[in-house]
Amino acid sequence: MNEQELAALVAKIVQEQMGNTTSVASPSGDMVPVGVSNRHIHLSQEDFEVLFGKGATMTHLKDLSQPGQFACKEVMTIVGPGGAIERVRLLGPARKQTQVEVSVADCFKLGIQAPLRDSGDLAGSAPITIVGPKGTVTAPEGCIIAVKHIHMHTSDAARLGLKDKDKVNVQTCTERGLIFLEVLVRVSDKFKLEMHVDMDEANAASLKNGDMVKILGKS
Repeated sequence: MNEQELAALVAKIVQEQMGNTTSVASPSGDMVPVGVSNRHIHLSQEDFEVLFGKGATMTHLKDLSQPGQFACKEVMTIVGPGGAIERVRLLGPARKQTQVEVSVADCFKLGIQAPLRDSGDLAGSAPITIVGPKGTVTAPEGCIIAVKHIHMHTSDAARLGLKDKDKVNVQTCTERGLIFLEVLVRVSDKFKLEMHVDMDEANAASLKNGDMVKILGKS
């Protein structure tokens, strides 16, 4: 059985078991590219200057797929009660509140219980310490496991019949084909169409950057 046949079989089984007949697009219009997110850090400008020095600025390394977002040359160490992870990449630009995104596997190493959250939903999230070359920041909250989500431009959402905060089921088309349930849809005129998964999710489904997945319908 090749990958295409496997993907079709998985979709058929899911439709039968879930009774999900909702379609959000034509067969050629509901494919979404994948971006795999490794652990990373977003910093407020205040915390950035504590870690890298007063007046320091973020050093652009490369643009990311989402417009206006970029990876920085700066890396840091994150520390929890159970251990530390070195060389965690900073992503820019600066945010209002510092946020650290990790995987479930990272949580075991750090000895923390980070909640599964949408980006920016930090109230009551896990504390984390960040160590930079010039200082240390201990955030009482701000460490999360990001929920799997799809960034959509408003034009893509209109074409697919979706809106911000909808949830959809998504089928992978790899040799370890599986279905991701309740994938959060995030819509903005600043977004580019892409599904984001973390390293744990990517490894489970043998996904890599640029792979395509298929939206099956609303959850």
